[in-house]
Amino acid sequence: MALGSFPVTYEHKVAWAEMDAFGHVNNANYLRWFESARIFYFEQTGISTTATDGKAWVPILGRATVDFRKPVKYPDTIQIAASVTKFGNTSFTMAYRATSPTLGVVAEGEAIVVVLDPKTGDKIVLPAELKAAVEKLEGASER
Repeated sequence: MALGSFPVTYEHKVAWAEMDAFGHVNNANYLRWFESARIFYFEQTGISTTATDGKAWVPILGRATVDFRKPVKYPDTIQIAASVTKFGNTSFTMAYRATSPTLGVVAEGEAIVVVLDPKTGDKIVLPAELKAAVEKLEGASER
């Protein structure tokens, strides 16, 4: 496997309150689902999601996109797969794929996650331990 293998899947049960006046899940909820999948991905690698644990770096969302494929309605259970697809100098790119057991792929997205020094708020070069943790989870080190 290599980067982009979608090694992590987060399950979300659609809540009635996520629906809007048009009778489908409001678009903003997809970004929340992707956020939950991203945090779950971080947890699987041991990547810190807070600035309070003494780490010299924290991952911060720099950009997010969503491509909506099919409207989702309550009740449904969505599987959101997450993967790191590319490393930059001070950031990395994540991909998401949300699927429903009855509808198939309902949305896909991408995020740019920037690594910052929590004390200064400045971008920093991706830490080697971060890259190693992602590569281990993605299976890239097994190539």
